[in-house]
Amino acid sequence: MAMDLRRPERSFTIRQLCLEFKCTPRALRFYEDKGLLSPARQGLNRVYSYKDRARLQLILRGKRVGLSLAEIREILELYGKGDGGAAQNARALKRFRERIVAFEQQRKDIDEHLDELRAACDRLEAFLAQARPDLLPGPDLSPGNAEGPALATPAPGAARRLSAAGRAYSPRP
Repeated sequence: MAMDLRRPERSFTIRQLCLEFKCTPRALRFYEDKGLLSPARQGLNRVYSYKDRARLQLILRGKRVGLSLAEIREILELYGKGDGGAAQNARALKRFRERIVAFEQQRKDIDEHLDELRAACDRLEAFLAQARPDLLPGPDLSPGNAEGPALATPAPGAARRLSAAGRAYSPRP
C-alpha cells in the first residue's frame, strides 16, 4: 500500500505569513504583482498554500543575499521540471557563486577605502599636531569606542549643572 508523504493541505493568511517572515502585506502583494506568488482567493482574501509559503521563503532568502527579482523568478520557474530539482539547484548554485564573487569584490573595495581614510586621518592628525594641536579631536571616535567625543572641561571653579534633558551646562557669569 502506497503511503502519501506530502504535507497536509494547509493554508495561510497574509497576516500569518507577514508575522512569520517579518514582512509587510504590501511586500506580499508586490511579489504577487510581479508573478512570484500566486495565492488563491476566498472572496477578497488571499489564501496562501504551502507552496506559496515556500516560494516566499526562497524570495526573501534570495533578496537577503542580493539576488534581483528577475534572478529569483528565474530560479523559481525551474521548480517542478521533473528532474528532482536539479535544474533549479544548479541555477541557484550559479547565481550564489556570482554573488559571492561580487561580495568579495565589494569587501576588497571597502577595505581599500578604509585604508585610504585611515591614512588620510593619520596625515591630518600629524599636520594638526604641528600646526594647531588645540584643534585635534578628542579620543578615537571609531565604532566600539564607548567614550565618544571628549566633553569640554569647565574653567576651574565654574559649577556645572544639568539641564532638564540631562545635558551639562555652565551657569551664566
